[in-house]
Amino acid sequence: MGVNQSWAPEFILVGFPLSADMEVLLCGVFSLLYVSNLLANSMILGLIWLDVRLHTPMYFFLSHLAVIDMSYSSSNLPKLLENLVRHKKNISYVSCAAQLFLYLTFSCAECMILVVMSYDRYVAICQPLHYTVIMTWRLCMVLAITSWICAFLLALGNLIFFLRLPYCGSPEVNFIFCEILAVLKVACGDTWINKVFVLSSGAFILLGPLSLMLVSYVRILLAILRIKSKEGRSKAFSTCSSHLCVVGFYFGIAMMIYLVPDNGHRDEQKKVLTLFYVLFNPLLNPLVYSLRNAQVQAAFNKALQRQRT
Repeated sequence: MGVNQSWAPEFILVGFPLSADMEVLLCGVFSLLYVSNLLANSMILGLIWLDVRLHTPMYFFLSHLAVIDMSYSSSNLPKLLENLVRHKKNISYVSCAAQLFLYLTFSCAECMILVVMSYDRYVAICQPLHYTVIMTWRLCMVLAITSWICAFLLALGNLIFFLRLPYCGSPEVNFIFCEILAVLKVACGDTWINKVFVLSSGAFILLGPLSLMLVSYVRILLAILRIKSKEGRSKAFSTCSSHLCVVGFYFGIAMMIYLVPDNGHRDEQKKVLTLFYVLFNPLLNPLVYSLRNAQVQAAFNKALQRQRT
């Protein structure tokens, strides 16, 4: 009779069933997207740092979003790329726990920062005369710190519940990295407490912020419709539409992964959806906010002129 191990030396990340040549090809594509993500978000951070016109609450929160996007990808993509290159899919227990904790921290932080950004846009459009009085730097710091603390505590709770479970031998995790729900499926012990915590924390971090954002944007839309000038309406709508694109993409996929009941046949679909999170969402934010934002474009042109002189 075999003896169960309470400490699993490593997990096996199943990923996608691909040939060695296809894995090398995907490694090249994913590496290109990863480097593009780092460069694009670094550019956003650099522009915000260098241009004093971007030293406003909106861009303060956008800088947090850029840091989150780079960190989120960096928490799981390097190991995925290594496994594709070496054609090995092993990950140690400690590395898996760290990966799980970091990806949950950054994904939860993004949810919180997005709702804070929606509040900033609500104040800017619905109460423009009181914007500087309401959105003080002290309030911005409090909102940012609170967002990070909430994300850290939710991730820590999931990590603690993860560490209490026994794992036998070398469990095969049917995912591309150590995602919490995929890892729970290979645990030897009872996981119902873990699943309840994941569901409740998912509802808190997804449905709560999404509800607040919907309320904010309904009021924003009503305020925009009351603007008499066509130019004013267009400018206000353009300011918020970029944020709505990011919110819709991010929360839509997250709710499909964590809040839609798992019927046992969604594993491959969840892998593909998660790839969008890891590869394309970090690129979406800088593209949307830079291409649709005149202030960022002006800061970029100013930086280019400095380089030429």
